[in-house]
Amino acid sequence: MSLDSRRYHITTYGCQMNKADSERMAGVLENMGYQWSENPDDANLILCNTCTIRDNAEHKVYSYLGRQAKRKHAQPDLTLVVAGCVAQQEGDALLRRVPELDLVMGPQHANRLQDLLEQVANGQQVLATEPIHIVEDITKPRRDSAVTAWVNVIYGCNERCTYCVVPNVRGVEQSRTPEAIRDEMVQLGEQGFKEVTLLGQNIDAYGRDLPGTTSEGRHQHTLTDLLYFVHDVPGIERIRFATSHPRYFTERLIQACYELPKVCEHFHIPFQSGDNDVLKAMSRGYTHEKYRRIIDNIRAIMPDASISADAIVGFPGETEAQFMNTMQLVEDIEFDLLNTAAYSPRPGTPAALWENQLSEAVKADRLQRLNRLVGVCAELRSQRYANRIEEVLVEDQNPKDPTQVMGRTRGNRLTFFPGKIEELRSQVVSVKVTEVRSFSLTGEPLSSLATTVR
Repeated sequence: MSLDSRRYHITTYGCQMNKADSERMAGVLENMGYQWSENPDDANLILCNTCTIRDNAEHKVYSYLGRQAKRKHAQPDLTLVVAGCVAQQEGDALLRRVPELDLVMGPQHANRLQDLLEQVANGQQVLATEPIHIVEDITKPRRDSAVTAWVNVIYGCNERCTYCVVPNVRGVEQSRTPEAIRDEMVQLGEQGFKEVTLLGQNIDAYGRDLPGTTSEGRHQHTLTDLLYFVHDVPGIERIRFATSHPRYFTERLIQACYELPKVCEHFHIPFQSGDNDVLKAMSRGYTHEKYRRIIDNIRAIMPDASISADAIVGFPGETEAQFMNTMQLVEDIEFDLLNTAAYSPRPGTPAALWENQLSEAVKADRLQRLNRLVGVCAELRSQRYANRIEEVLVEDQNPKDPTQVMGRTRGNRLTFFPGKIEELRSQVVSVKVTEVRSFSLTGEPLSSLATTVR
């Protein structure tokens, strides 16, 4: 195959970590001479980056792979790669189920893609799911945005929530050094990126595996220390981070977010359930009272901060009264955004084997009731934006209305306003909010010129 005919397509399912992994793997492929193809059917390398957190995400993967495997019978030079969490979890079972696959690789192997493809080119069918020490990332990711970028700070997870496959598929926690993270951010600033989201499956655990303590006996590598360390990177105007775990969330972190002007006023802290017995069955390691205290502390210091979270309904054994405790917590806190899901048993997790599973009908009913409440609360919470002036970092054109651009406020609220993307991309614009919806805003720019970030 000639170099100029090498075309690749990546389909990504799942979380922000997966999106970041896909960008890194795209960077490896472009380094190897591949060109991006919008249409998978025009590509001769198909990479499917998979998610196993919910059952339906896995079904989508298998139907997509089935179509591509058929193509391979007619096009033997097609290379089929499955990466990500389904790859890690299923391993050689995936090769038996879809024998047309050339490479099955877990998330820890993303940076090894070139080596693995070279083995494929030598005629091997390759399985790479063994745990490894993650190699520091030297590849330049192919970023999907020119304005905002993901930066991994910690891989893996040491938690053992009874419903979650992540520790099995993403391995143990491995933190990158503060210097490596800062270097990547410096390069992003030089390339014109304005916003960085620091990523970790459990980002508050950052640095626990790195050596070093301060003179006061405190560990010197925490997420809070990292925020202070990278805050002054030139060109980067906004810093976000996700995902936080209530067990490790500290007041010192809230204080840092308050003190550091570039860190956005947005916290994503999953609570999963508002009932202590359910939280205990989930092995989450905190109570709903502790969760509420965290939110109270944030709002005491930063009353306007946006708070988003994740919640699961229909966990094995959840009673109607326990579900109502979740509803009560949602009503009391009034989240800006809540990602909700009905419990889905995942292979290899303790909760999947329990006998007290709830029926699909009960799970669907509870999910519907929770989603209704989430919409009502988000609309109430949104009212605070009415007629306010918000700083919006412009990311793209509104796909539904070419006369508008769209971007996000510091609180991560999607905002639309009239303007030309050619003039406004990457600019921070002061926007007077004229229309408020549950999860997005519309407004008028106060001027077409960029304003400075506070």
